[in-house]
Amino acid sequence: MDIDFMINRLDGNKDVFEHLLKNVSKDQIYWRPGEKKWCYLEVVCHLVDEEREDFKQRLSFTLLSPEETWPPIDPEGWIKKRKYMKQNYDEVIQQFLAERSHSIDWLHSLDKVNWDTEYHHSIIGKFTGKQILANWLAHDLLHMRQINRMNYQFLREMAGNINLEYAGVW
Repeated sequence: MDIDFMINRLDGNKDVFEHLLKNVSKDQIYWRPGEKKWCYLEVVCHLVDEEREDFKQRLSFTLLSPEETWPPIDPEGWIKKRKYMKQNYDEVIQQFLAERSHSIDWLHSLDKVNWDTEYHHSIIGKFTGKQILANWLAHDLLHMRQINRMNYQFLREMAGNINLEYAGVW
């Protein structure tokens, strides 16, 4: 598993997220693709919280103090507890981009760490630093896919009766 590759992809993903999220119309910010689906604002708030309190923090615990228990997270509960829907969309994007920059700087500062250091999670068992880093990158890709799907669904809704199959099958 190539650590530098994953760190560089996380770094490059910052630009991808910026372009995906900044090119959202005002109508899209609160638009939901379904009743129990997140809107764009909730996705961005989630990305900020995950950047701060999940992947970087848990990777730090695993690599630097694997005997300590990871702090709990509550991504679903944070939506209401942290009042995601009252946040300023553009400000939250900037928070995420700044957090990602801090994360990348921190990842580059990790000299001579053992990426195979294990954390013993009560549910998933042994979890190494490499696994956390790979899951961090996978989390990015899943949310990029989610945002692209939302963009397509929004277009499909706006297009009304226009057949979009000429573009290809989603």
